[in-house]
Amino acid sequence: MLDELRVSNSGLLSSAAIEPGPGLVVVTGETGAGKTLLLGALGLLAGEPARRSQIGPAGDELEVQGRLLIDDGELVARRRVSRQGRSRAYLDGVMVPAKTLAERVGPLIELVAQSDALRLAAPDGIRAVVDGALDEIGTGALADYRSAHEELARLSEQRRILGGDLRALQRELDVVRFQADEIAAAGFSAGDDLDLTERAHRLRNATTIAEALTIAIRAVDGERGALEAFDAARTEVGRIVSIDPSLRSLDAQLGETASLLDDALRALHTAAEDSEGDPVELEAVERRIATLAALQRKYGDTLEEVLAFGSAAVQRAGELTAMLAAAESIGDEHEKATVRLTEAGARLRAARAEAGGRLATAATAELRDLGFTEPVVRIVVEEAPPTAGGADRLGVLFASDAAVEPAPVSAVASGGELSRLVLALRLASGVAEAPIVAFDEVDAGIGGATALAMGHKLHTLAAGRQVLCVTHLPQVAAFADTHLAVRRTDTVASVERVEGAARIEELTRMLSGLPDSEKGRHHAAELLALATSAPDLEKPGRAGVGEAGGTIPTS
Repeated sequence: MLDELRVSNSGLLSSAAIEPGPGLVVVTGETGAGKTLLLGALGLLAGEPARRSQIGPAGDELEVQGRLLIDDGELVARRRVSRQGRSRAYLDGVMVPAKTLAERVGPLIELVAQSDALRLAAPDGIRAVVDGALDEIGTGALADYRSAHEELARLSEQRRILGGDLRALQRELDVVRFQADEIAAAGFSAGDDLDLTERAHRLRNATTIAEALTIAIRAVDGERGALEAFDAARTEVGRIVSIDPSLRSLDAQLGETASLLDDALRALHTAAEDSEGDPVELEAVERRIATLAALQRKYGDTLEEVLAFGSAAVQRAGELTAMLAAAESIGDEHEKATVRLTEAGARLRAARAEAGGRLATAATAELRDLGFTEPVVRIVVEEAPPTAGGADRLGVLFASDAAVEPAPVSAVASGGELSRLVLALRLASGVAEAPIVAFDEVDAGIGGATALAMGHKLHTLAAGRQVLCVTHLPQVAAFADTHLAVRRTDTVASVERVEGAARIEELTRMLSGLPDSEKGRHHAAELLALATSAPDLEKPGRAGVGEAGGTIPTS
């Protein structure tokens, strides 16, 4: 239950702290005093969207804090809303997204407002109520329908894209195939650009290279060249080694050098042979360089960019080929998905009709407890073109008596009847499953014995849970376990718990508008005694007397 609620700068409430307690908690006060602000604060803790209009004049920020008792533990939630539109949420002192409050606190609190009556007249509104009453089979049918609708939407979008511009896709495929083939046919690999540059430079300077190598060969192997002079030196050293054995190492070095010089000479001859100019090879290299330059003008500044473009073209060609192939079968897939959606819609429609029947039966029983003798509630589920919500159209038909032909609620229900119908449907759809249920003036438009029946119904609902109710009816307020009164002084509102004489005074004000009226006090005390001592009041419409034997006071 909600153990404590603190509100700061919410509308007229500059500061308020309440400890509601278990059972039925009613909030009363003059019209415009700010009674609904407390339930608005509760909605913020439950993760509902924050509005800057909720912020009062006492500062630039609204703050709500609540401590909820859950099983054997507690949960502390907090919400702050600034005039700049910034909303901050906290759970057990840790900053969290507002959706976390909706996930953790939202399931603990069920808010029922007068605006729910508008939802009853809207197909989407009653559909949400009926879907909440679906059994396991119905829940599965709803999931199947949503899956089938998403699949059909996906295929429809694909068909739109493919069917609308197949020629453009084919043209793009021809282009990327040409690009991929052109780059592949050139046969370039990474590093070929550097190799071509080196080969072209060498072939263009073949004459200069050959002349230099010829001079080098002559210097080594020509008349009186380095090789001949070196051989003479080796001969002389070799001749004196026998005389001076210490020269053997020098003789060995000369031998190694002679071998190296001989190798170098052979290398010079080979290089000279290879350096001969080849106009045919030079022309081939120049053609390759020109081919690479042409590719670079179209596909990239470097060979690496050209090769990457080619790889991307190959990949895109594969994607386009797959898309065009899919276009040939998309029609069949779309037709199958349409059939699946139609079948899923029929199953969901049947499940909603069954759930709507159960819901209507339960709501009818609730309405009898709220003063109707033979009410009629029907939830109609008709076939309709498929949408994301279903292939059906839902509506609520209502008649206050079985002798009257039921009609749409927006056409036949009065304000009081609509309030009771909202309460009955919410009770029938499982609102009582939440540990905290809050009602915002769902008793509008009723009075007298019917109001007393609603108070009794709310008090019965509060057994085992906490029920908060904003009301203007003394018959409802009399059943409260905790009575909170909102007082307004100029532009400031406050909340106080009223008990004893103060509660009698508040009920008197609600009954007659005269809190000091002795006659009004008598009626208030009688009403309070009746509500307190008669837990099994007879249903209105049959008798106006409870078990305590007192006449039911009316407003």
